[in-house]
Amino acid sequence: MSTLLIQNCRAIVTCDDKDQLLEHAHIFCRDGFIEYMGSQLPPEAQEADTIIDAAHMLCYPGLVNTHHHLYQIFSRNLPQVQGMELFDWLKALYEIWKGLDWKAVRLSSLVGLGELMKNGCTTCFDHHYVFPGEAGDLIGAQFEAARSLGIRFIASRGSMDLSKKDGGLPPDSVVQSIDEILKDSQRLIEAYKDDRPGAMGGIVLAPCSPFSVSGELLRQSALLARSYGVRLHTHLCETRDEEAFTLEKFGMRPYAYMETLGWTGPDVWYAHGIHFNTEELRELARTGTGVAHCPISNMKLSSGVARIPEMLKLGVPVGLAVDGSASNDGSNLLEEMRVCYLLHRLTSGEKAPTAYDILKMATRGSARLLGRRDIGQLSPGKCADLFLVDSRRLELAGACLDPKNLLGTVGLKGAVDITIVHGKITVQNGRLANLDEDALSAQANAKVLSYLAM
Repeated sequence: MSTLLIQNCRAIVTCDDKDQLLEHAHIFCRDGFIEYMGSQLPPEAQEADTIIDAAHMLCYPGLVNTHHHLYQIFSRNLPQVQGMELFDWLKALYEIWKGLDWKAVRLSSLVGLGELMKNGCTTCFDHHYVFPGEAGDLIGAQFEAARSLGIRFIASRGSMDLSKKDGGLPPDSVVQSIDEILKDSQRLIEAYKDDRPGAMGGIVLAPCSPFSVSGELLRQSALLARSYGVRLHTHLCETRDEEAFTLEKFGMRPYAYMETLGWTGPDVWYAHGIHFNTEELRELARTGTGVAHCPISNMKLSSGVARIPEMLKLGVPVGLAVDGSASNDGSNLLEEMRVCYLLHRLTSGEKAPTAYDILKMATRGSARLLGRRDIGQLSPGKCADLFLVDSRRLELAGACLDPKNLLGTVGLKGAVDITIVHGKITVQNGRLANLDEDALSAQANAKVLSYLAM
């Protein structure tokens, strides 16, 4: 049994059902869950195993990232792809990604997850879909990385079965047969599915996209996922090229195509969702099908602006995500929040979501996409996942009168002070608590050089 007391917080932004802001209040946690929040300190709290003096701290729920490609950490900021849009960008980078191995995936996962944690993220979903032959247990490498850092991690068994010769984009060496994919998907579900409250891991089935997988793989993946009660994820409506592809090949728009394969419903969420029409937005809301919004990636690849204000108004489940580091070049959900806020202010004016709406999108909204009721807010009975920011830092002088909107309107320059996952400190004074950052950086940079030279 372990206990944690966060004492006398200047402000706690709860993101709870009542949107409460608690001032000069305490949080007492036991065995990874919040037991008490309020101004009266429970007697047993004074004997807590760990006590944090938070008199000058702003406290927020841990951020939840709903779409990433951690392996792309080792192919970010490459000059040869900077001016490309999605299809050409993918074709160029697949020639690098086909050289992935266990060590590259483990180290890139450590780097990306570590950066997320330093910026207030406590749960990450990763969409891994590149499985070169003889590369080893890549999903196992990711879980090992997550455990060593202490982050809550949801993996996916991504997949591709259409290579260039089949009309897809990836090379032959990174696609697999449907039978291979389904067999390994079943293995990973049985190894990592965990529906317990407070679960530190989980698994999702996630064929890559309509232009790199067959309809049969999508259909069979949905059947397998639902037989085990796990969720489904893929890219959809990211570019006009994708729309043209499905219209030419299947005679229907991307959403209609996915609908024919059983890929709608509250257990499904799509990455991007930029090019839905109004009728499709209504269908997303009606079916409870979710969208992971990736504003920085969408801007960098010139893909477009998702209709987030309309989605939120209709009740479409929406979460926030950083997307792969090669299309974002960072793993910072705090930065994503501020860019998201500013982007929609620019394009939607007074109809745009508030900065606090964006915070809830990155917490409660993202938790909903992952099917998690135990994270995404601070209230008794929920997981003790949170981050703390010292309000006295120079960059926040005069900015802390409205803590709910602060992270979108002003933003945070530099790492958070403390990140806590399931009641355990994982970032302390802006540095990873469980890993030597300097040693990790050196190992990662050495691997990048050998990986890119292949």
